[in-house]
Amino acid sequence: MKEKALELLKIFSENGYEAYLVGGFVRDYVLGKKSFDIDICTNATPRQVQEIFKGAKLPFEGYGSVHLSYKNINFEITTYRMDLEYKDKRKPSKIVYTNSLIIDLKRRDFTMNTLCMDKDGNVIDKLDAIDDIKNGIIKTVGNAYKKISDDAFRILRAIRFATELDFKISDDLKDAILQNRESLNSLSFYRKKQELNKIFSSPNALLGINLLRNYGLDEYLDIDLSKDVVKTNDPIGIWAQINPSDNYPFTSNEKDYLKAILEVLKDERINDMELYKYGNYVCYIASQILKIEKINIYERYDMLPIKKISDININGKEIIDILSLKDKSKVKIIQNDIVKKIINKEINNDKEELKKYIIDTYSNNML
Repeated sequence: MKEKALELLKIFSENGYEAYLVGGFVRDYVLGKKSFDIDICTNATPRQVQEIFKGAKLPFEGYGSVHLSYKNINFEITTYRMDLEYKDKRKPSKIVYTNSLIIDLKRRDFTMNTLCMDKDGNVIDKLDAIDDIKNGIIKTVGNAYKKISDDAFRILRAIRFATELDFKISDDLKDAILQNRESLNSLSFYRKKQELNKIFSSPNALLGINLLRNYGLDEYLDIDLSKDVVKTNDPIGIWAQINPSDNYPFTSNEKDYLKAILEVLKDERINDMELYKYGNYVCYIASQILKIEKINIYERYDMLPIKKISDININGKEIIDILSLKDKSKVKIIQNDIVKKIINKEINNDKEELKKYIIDTYSNNML
């Protein structure tokens, strides 16, 4: 990936332009971490980039950003620029292109994200980023209060980087976060969820959660961190513990998982019917929250006599024939009853035993 990125930089150079890898990829390279997010900054304008690379796409006219797929790798290419006046605590209302790399770097959020790499693979550090990385500290580029007040999203980015990298947040940045935390209300719930998911997905998630709690950000994120949170393998398990606002845009699948986990957690134990109804994955996430050994969950699930309704050794048509049912909607009620009896080991999943149970229970009681 790095080699292909450097090829791109050389193509820029051959066409008379400066270009550098910048930001997270270079930071992670210095940290010895893998990164798949490659950004390039250049003094070429978006239109000039499109002249060099015919497949380049310009999704946002006037924002100075071009998307390019090169040898099956996606790159975001931005023109050196200055950001003027921010609006809505999120985006600059206007940008001005510049021919200066250092001016472009000074508009960025944190010093650690200002590292560059040239076409020969040399790391360029113009703002003492390597010192901050070595010291494991997150500092803003320039005045912390201004950086955070300009863009509220930087609050969550700071927390996320501190979480993922196990870095400390500088004192002036902490103060700026505390003074501007109400501005989180201006962010969309989509962006909040996006960044919180990254925090909750980190192996170091509890650090991030503690930072959110200690900085009093939960109120402005519409989540509840008043109780201890247990780290789970899936971020949805953390969402289930923090009572998020209905405004968060969860997918239908995420909503189903949230609802199921909360149902399992209600009685603070996991019974066999819940294992049958919700499956071993939901119950595994719930078991982490309840601090139940996961091996117990998987073993119990494997030992269930049935795992789905079609496992019952008597089918719907047979039930209809046994009882001469005219109202076929009753079949589902009978099947659900049989499932409970089998799961609770009150009857065996044996055809003859099931047939006898159906006759004894329902032949004189047609629901």
